[in-house]
Amino acid sequence: MPADSNGQSIKIFSTCPPSNLVEPGSYRRQVIDIAQWSEAAGCEGILVYTDNGLVDPWLVAQMVITHTERLCPLVAVQPIYMHPYSVAKMVASLGFFYGRRVYLNMVAGGFKTDLNALNDPTPHDERYTRLVEYTSLVMALLRGGQPVTHEGHYYRVTNLKMTPSLPADLVPGVFMSGSSAAGVEAARSLGATAVQYPKPAAEYAGSAMDAGESGIRIGIIARDTADAAWSTARARFPEDRKGQLTHQLAMKVSDSVWHSQLSELGRVGGDPEQNPYWLVPFENYKTFCPYLVGSYERVADEVARYVAAGYRTFILDVPASPEELEHIRVVFERATSRVAL
Repeated sequence: MPADSNGQSIKIFSTCPPSNLVEPGSYRRQVIDIAQWSEAAGCEGILVYTDNGLVDPWLVAQMVITHTERLCPLVAVQPIYMHPYSVAKMVASLGFFYGRRVYLNMVAGGFKTDLNALNDPTPHDERYTRLVEYTSLVMALLRGGQPVTHEGHYYRVTNLKMTPSLPADLVPGVFMSGSSAAGVEAARSLGATAVQYPKPAAEYAGSAMDAGESGIRIGIIARDTADAAWSTARARFPEDRKGQLTHQLAMKVSDSVWHSQLSELGRVGGDPEQNPYWLVPFENYKTFCPYLVGSYERVADEVARYVAAGYRTFILDVPASPEELEHIRVVFERATSRVAL
């Protein structure tokens, strides 16, 4: 696991492919391959998405666990899908069977069509208020001890105890979106890692994160030379009119702050050969995060700026190959070696 020049650990997660973009017959094999590549590359864990159009993330998480030795699934959890007790039971059961820690990526839900289909009209900021209560109850059950009684606005339980109990070293880390003020406040109140879709690194110069753990979602394509990196990037993510129209439609049905923030950043001009921050994959609906593209040294400079600003968790996009993860490892080794805090 890479560390900065003071020895502070940097946690790196990869991402599972979403099931709606993969043929059913090949999806299982892709998840297993990417999980094993990620573990071999030294990743802490792997993000597993959830929404109305995807397979169940807990089944994906179990598949990851059974085909790796230490990789930790980062499971997206949407309150409207499961009672808090069911989430805690899943975590405790995976711990019981496999002795493996999981992380929880608590999501408020951003696609209004998904929420409407489930008859959930809750406004954006209130969804984060609900998420705090939900997550607090999940964690109270998992930390064990006395039976839990909770009389909240959204959830009520009486003398509820989690069995099987979860060992203390398997209590999950908690992540939450930090792109909106409501999300940041929710993450801070829970002591969770606030994850953002970052702006270009130059905009963080001279600034540091507020108190609390912070992370970013980012894709990386780096090579010995900028030309080689950009050639790879454009071949992997060509501009696609159908994808652009899908992106525009998604913008209309989403109230996620991160979605609109990235779209606004995409309208800012600049020479892509000089600026490694690249949004074409996002704008063409190929992925859901910005990319850094360029030479090892140039991209490492950008990553080092994020680390210097206080980010300690990096959630990478779906890796294209084990070789791509090796290129990314070079970037992080160079970036963390030059950061002095």
